Amino acid sequence: MKKLPIIMLAFVFFLSGCSLEDAAEHITREVSMWDKDNPNDTFIPKNLKVVSVGDSLTQGVGDSTKKGGYVPYLEKHLESLDGVKDAQFHNYGVRGNRTDQLLKRLKKEDVKTSIEQSDLVMITIGGNDVMKIFRENLSHLKLEVFQEEKRQYQLRLKEIIEKIRSYNPNAGIVLVGLYNPFNTWFSDIEEVNQVIHDWNDASREILSDYDKTLFVKIEDLFIDAGDTLLFEDYFHPNDEGYKMIADRMFINLTNGETLATLTDRKKPVEEEEQPS
Repeated sequence: MKKLPIIMLAFVFFLSGCSLEDAAEHITREVSMWDKDNPNDTFIPKNLKVVSVGDSLTQGVGDSTKKGGYVPYLEKHLESLDGVKDAQFHNYGVRGNRTDQLLKRLKKEDVKTSIEQSDLVMITIGGNDVMKIFRENLSHLKLEVFQEEKRQYQLRLKEIIEKIRSYNPNAGIVLVGLYNPFNTWFSDIEEVNQVIHDWNDASREILSDYDKTLFVKIEDLFIDAGDTLLFEDYFHPNDEGYKMIADRMFINLTNGETLATLTDRKKPVEEEEQPS
């Protein structure tokens, strides 16, 4: 792998998705599943309780309004649906958090209680795990290092999902993928994009083992838009960047009956006891 410039230590990698035109079309279209006469509406709580956990993308670093990055945009989108009276968000994002640190935060009583009472749990995590690898292996950075650390990341992500499910087996879990905010500046270093792509695939692989989960890809949003969606630090999203992330999340959530499935509070039907 090519030696990476020192400036690349400023990287923070995050999320992924479809075209801007598709986003606009999906956001403005009528979502028939939320019609009041639609029987699926009975499976969706009138008041959605949403917990957001993770890193600086959940905290909202780069958001000029200081209201939590994507959260206010997604809240407004959800409350525009006929089936949602109110979307109540509890934001526990902390700048710089890695998967190991998120695991510790999930044990805090206030976070645990919020998850127990939630319908959805939103997660942004992984970017700082990648950054840690850059810092610790700058002098001998190779793709093999990321491959090994990726396996450890998967184990921790699995533990995160298991911990959330232990608190609330019925809550839907949404994980936002990673993105490369410096693609404009270092587009010639293909290995960086490959690392992001591989880690997103690794996240999807873990989520595929669980029901009521959703992976939201936003990687393409930042590739297509260059640095126009970035804050002045050139790696966190700006207001428009967070809006686009929220748009993508909403598109994925309202695809078919995805939101109805994720927020269905009914417990799985237990298998009938077989006669001995």
